[in-house]
Amino acid sequence: MTIRVRFAPSPTGMFHVGGARSALQNWIYAKQQGGVFVLRIEDTDAARNKPEWTEGILSALDWIGISRGSYEGPYFQSANAGEHRAAAARLYDSGRAYYCDCTREDVQARTGSQYQGYDGYHRDRGLGPGPGHALRFRTPDEGATVVVDLIRGEPTFENKLIEDFVIARGDGSPVFLLANVVDDMTMGITHVIRAEEHLPNTPKQQLLWEALGVKPPIWAHVPVVVNEKRQKLSKRRDKVALEAYRDEGYLAGAMRNYLMLLGWAPSGDREIVPWSVIEDEFRLDEVNLSSAFFDEKKLRAFNGEYIRALPVAEFIDACQPWLTGTGTIAPPPWQPEEFDADAFAAVAPLAQTRIAVLSEIVPNVDFLFLASPLIDEAAWTKTMKDGSAELLDDAVAAFEALESWDAESLKSTLEAVGAERGLKLGKTQAPVRVAVTGRTVGLPLFESLEVLGRERTLTRIRAARLRLV
Repeated sequence: MTIRVRFAPSPTGMFHVGGARSALQNWIYAKQQGGVFVLRIEDTDAARNKPEWTEGILSALDWIGISRGSYEGPYFQSANAGEHRAAAARLYDSGRAYYCDCTREDVQARTGSQYQGYDGYHRDRGLGPGPGHALRFRTPDEGATVVVDLIRGEPTFENKLIEDFVIARGDGSPVFLLANVVDDMTMGITHVIRAEEHLPNTPKQQLLWEALGVKPPIWAHVPVVVNEKRQKLSKRRDKVALEAYRDEGYLAGAMRNYLMLLGWAPSGDREIVPWSVIEDEFRLDEVNLSSAFFDEKKLRAFNGEYIRALPVAEFIDACQPWLTGTGTIAPPPWQPEEFDADAFAAVAPLAQTRIAVLSEIVPNVDFLFLASPLIDEAAWTKTMKDGSAELLDDAVAAFEALESWDAESLKSTLEAVGAERGLKLGKTQAPVRVAVTGRTVGLPLFESLEVLGRERTLTRIRAARLRLV
C-alpha cells in the first residue's frame, strides 16, 4: 500500500504557522514512508475565499521547502461538489441519513436548553427532501467508535453521546464534515495528520467512512500550538502569519527547524540541527501530547543562529530584498543609486553577527547610503550633553590630522581625545556615533567610519557640531 497524506488548508487568509507545521509533518512522514503528499485547497467557503490567498498558500509552501511540482495537486474541493452530493444521496438511500426541518430554536424549545444537542426528533418521521430540510446522519444508538491514533492511542467515543449531525444543509449543499471525508476517500488518503483541535470531529468522520463502505484512514492528532498564555494561536490576537515572519527576515531553514520542535525533539540535547537530521529522526509516535508553545523570542534566537552560520556571500544575497525593496519588502530609505554594494560587502561580516532577522540590516547600514544620517532624537538628547560640542571639535581636529584612515588608527586617535578629558572610550565615542550614524547602537564604530570615509565622516561631525551651537 502506498502511503498517501494530505494537507488541506482553506484560502481565507494568511498562511498560519500552525498550518505550516502540519504541512511539514505530513511532508516528512510521506517522504519517510516512500509515500505521496497531496495538497488540497478547501475552497468551498466562496464568501471568504480569494485567489490571492491560494497563491499565498503555494508561495508559503515553496518558501518552507515544499515546492511546486514535488507534490500531488493542488486539488480544489469545489471541483468535487458532485461527489459530495452523491455521497449524501447514498447515505440517505441506505437509511444511514434522514431529513429534518428543525431549526435551532425548535431543538432548544424541546430540550429546554441551548447547550443540549439535537434529540433525534425526525429520525423515524419519514420527512423527505425539500427546501429547508437538512440531512442528518443516523448515529448508531449503541456501541462505541474507536479512533486508532498514532499519537493518542485509541480514543474511544460512546456513540450514544454523538448527536445525529448534519451532513447536508437545507439547500442541499454538503457540509464540510462530509466533503472532507469524501475528498479523502476520492484521493485515497491513508493517513490524516492534523492538529488535535480536529479530534472531536474524528468519530463523526470515521462513522461516515464506515457508512460509505470504506476503511477509515489512520489518524494522528498532533498537539495544538499555543501562545505564552497557553491560548490557542489566533489570527485575531497573535502574530501567526508565516508571510509576516518571512517578510520580517526569518530564514526558511530556521522556521522549518523551529516549527518541527513544536511537540517533538531530535535525539540528544540539541535543538538546532540540519534538516536532514529532522527528516531522518522525526517520528509521529514520539510527538508529545501536551500543547506546543510558540515562543517568538526563541524563534528569533534560532534565526540569529542561522544567520550567523551563513557564509558571508550567502548572507549578502539574503539581505538583498531588504536593501533593494523587492517583492513584498518595503523599500529602504535610500534611493537605488545611493546604494554602494562594495561598502555593504565591507560591513556585511560585522552586521551578520549583530542582527537576528534580516530586516534589521536596514537600520544598521542606512548611514552608509544616505546623504545625512537619520537622527534618533531620543538618542541625540541622551548623548549630546555639556562638553559634547568641544569633544566633537577635538575629534574633527584629530581625525583631520590622521595619515591613515583605518579602524585601528581611528580608535586610538579618539581614545587619546577622550583621555585628555578624563573620559573612557565608551563615553568619548557616543557623541561621534550619534553624529555619524544617528543612533547610539549599531555596527562597530571605527570599522564603520573606515568604510564611510574621511570626507563624509568629518562632514557629519561638523554638522552635528553646528547643531549644538
